[in-house]
Amino acid sequence: MNIIELALVNFFKPIPENPIIIAYSGGVDSQVLLVALAKLKQQRQLPNAIVVCHVNHGLSPDADAWQMFAQQQCKRLSLPFISDKLHLKKQAQQSLEAIARDARYKVLVQASTEPAIIVTGHHLNDQAETFLLALKRGSGLKGLSAMQASLPFAQHTLARPLLSISRTDIVAYANQQQLSWIEDESNTDERFDRNFLRHQILPTLNERWPSINKTIARSAEHCLEAQQLLDELAQQDLADCQHSSYQLSVAKLNVLSEPRLKNLLRYFLSRHHFLMPSRQQLMQICQQLNAEADKSPVIQLAACCIRRYKTALYLTPIYQDLSLWQQSLDLVILANEKPLNIFLPDELGVLSFSSLLVQKQDINHWQALIKKPQKNQLVTIRFSHENPSCLPQYRQHSRPLKKVLQELAIPPWQRKRLPFIYYDDELVAVAGQFVCQAYVGDNESSAFAISWHGELPF
Repeated sequence: MNIIELALVNFFKPIPENPIIIAYSGGVDSQVLLVALAKLKQQRQLPNAIVVCHVNHGLSPDADAWQMFAQQQCKRLSLPFISDKLHLKKQAQQSLEAIARDARYKVLVQASTEPAIIVTGHHLNDQAETFLLALKRGSGLKGLSAMQASLPFAQHTLARPLLSISRTDIVAYANQQQLSWIEDESNTDERFDRNFLRHQILPTLNERWPSINKTIARSAEHCLEAQQLLDELAQQDLADCQHSSYQLSVAKLNVLSEPRLKNLLRYFLSRHHFLMPSRQQLMQICQQLNAEADKSPVIQLAACCIRRYKTALYLTPIYQDLSLWQQSLDLVILANEKPLNIFLPDELGVLSFSSLLVQKQDINHWQALIKKPQKNQLVTIRFSHENPSCLPQYRQHSRPLKKVLQELAIPPWQRKRLPFIYYDDELVAVAGQFVCQAYVGDNESSAFAISWHGELPF
């Protein structure tokens, strides 16, 4: 049996019940993967169900022809074929190559609702290129681990069964089987770093050290093992430092050495699927742990924020500025007992006004009774205020609103995400927190029920 077919049989032998999704571009790597798997399937050496997925990125003038070629190949091999045509747009601070890759993997994940094995044709040379690209970027152990042969991917498993096979062996198999394949013209464009390494750097290294690809792969394996040890340490530290899914104890973090603290922060962010911070950003996070007690520093990363408030470090989304958002309401329409639902911005959920209290409550549901407005009073919802003096229903004396919100220990960024309900310019209630005493409803005949179902900041 050929080295490629043997590698595939050994890889899939322990998982005969899992369906296989072949990530098929039509290039030589995926063509060899397709034909070898189809051959093993026909020989009944591979019991797994197989489906082939081709993604048309639309980036080449030949993209539609490639899709037709992929469909014809699958028809010839009697394999189920699915395809998806993408319409990609360049985004700031992200390469078109990265956007295409992310979109491609999204299509592959959606190819099956059941857990499956998504298989790619990555090989030994690809591993060497990935390692060198990570080295060029100054990556740590996680980046230098390069590609893993198998890892969880959404509800599926992403598998690279040919990762120990050289490109020379793959091309030899393709020629032996008299295969045809697609040649993507972009693969010769040395403006792309991977192509520059492939055509200029690695051939020179292989000429001097013929086994360099294998030794690079071995170094990547060592990095992966070291990263796994760091992850185990981070798991222990996280268990000790974590207040909740998105909060860490500042006191516990400050006990850790700086390298151990940085390792924990990287692991914490990776658990929530955020990109790794830069070295400078990590240093800023470490420094903000020791900011003065009355300060609430924030470090904005690519897609999230790290904030410190009192004794905790918080991981939050990047929130919108809601200070100018305002909506007027007509509560007269509630006479027919049909709720009036206001959809709040920035995924803050729904604020409802009703003539009846809702009996069912959960941790993300707050409700209260407020007196009905006078006939000519304007009812508005806002996220800004001018620090009025207010008297919540639970207090004996009035205080400025800012002081009341501080008393409630609401983090500063969440205070800007509280819906304030006004009658004209009079504060009536702070949704999720309290109703002002003068507006507390006595009974349902003279009051409205307000409820907030969504991201409550407590």
